[in-house]
Amino acid sequence: MITVENLHRHFGGFHAVDGASLKIETGSITGLIGPNGAGKTTLFNVIAGRLPPTSGRVTMDGEDITGLPPHELFHKGLLRTFQIAHEFSSMTVRENLMMVPASQTGETLWNAWFGRGKIRAQERALAEKADEVLDFLTISHLADERAGNLSGGQKKLLELGRTMMVDAKVVFLDEVGAGVNRTLLNTIGDAIVRLNKERGYTFCVIEHDMDFIGRLCDPVIVMAEGKVLAEGSAADIMKNEQVIEAYLGTGLKNKQAAETA
Repeated sequence: MITVENLHRHFGGFHAVDGASLKIETGSITGLIGPNGAGKTTLFNVIAGRLPPTSGRVTMDGEDITGLPPHELFHKGLLRTFQIAHEFSSMTVRENLMMVPASQTGETLWNAWFGRGKIRAQERALAEKADEVLDFLTISHLADERAGNLSGGQKKLLELGRTMMVDAKVVFLDEVGAGVNRTLLNTIGDAIVRLNKERGYTFCVIEHDMDFIGRLCDPVIVMAEGKVLAEGSAADIMKNEQVIEAYLGTGLKNKQAAETA
């Protein structure tokens, strides 16, 4: 689905992404882990068109998408969420979902004047789809709640729901578990797995919670200092001495020692 070749993104003398190369296979849930400052979010931002690369290449299904802006990638089915949710806080949860599809009938002045019947019909269809999404995510009870009143985990579910309002092919999730309680994180994980298995979504997930990564992701890619350090199953990554030394550190060693004691 996505191929990244020798990607660089520099900020002055700082090399946030420093020659990273990786592949995200179609139909996979790929985990991307690494310490703070490893370049993970910058890599996401370059792939998703929020930042131009200094050099390197990104392809999607064999098509060069390097440097394309987010709105063009959106139409190609590449979407991303953010570590801090970006909701329209004064609008309801349902309205937030209905905003997502592009080129809506009511967006033109002509239709606003003369196509009100078409606008109402489309809005009904969008509301029905939004309610289906909310039901899928088990948050139908929040449909009429203002999005700004949601908890952190509920906002993450809402962001995931936005990707379901269009024909997403690949979704980049940036720290979906940040600030989310364990119960809601399990709900989010269940939704990701169902979207992957039932609807064919491809995911790439940045996350620090290794239990969450181990449950969902295969393969797992490790970044450090802007480079790809290792790749493999979650079990292999947890045993990789280079990864333990460079990223997971003594915390993982102590955890492993306690589990075997």
